[in-house]
Amino acid sequence: MWRLLYCFPALYLFSALSLIVGLFIYLKPDKAIQFQIAFYRRINWNMQPVSMQKEVRNTKAMGLFLVVAAMAAIIAILLKSRL
Repeated sequence: MWRLLYCFPALYLFSALSLIVGLFIYLKPDKAIQFQIAFYRRINWNMQPVSMQKEVRNTKAMGLFLVVAAMAAIIAILLKSRL
């Protein structure tokens, strides 16, 4: 069990980061959208959603998917470490 824990610390790190980012996107979709708009402005692009209501809904769905995927990865890593 401990061998896998030390061999793949990056898996734990990326799974935890994905979970944190997914929770942020799901819980604060407006801030995530504003962050994305600010990023694109820095690289000289203008980005505005056509419908902010749809954008918030889609951003929340993306965040929820990321949370589920991160949790599945964490569970898979923990189950694999028990073998």
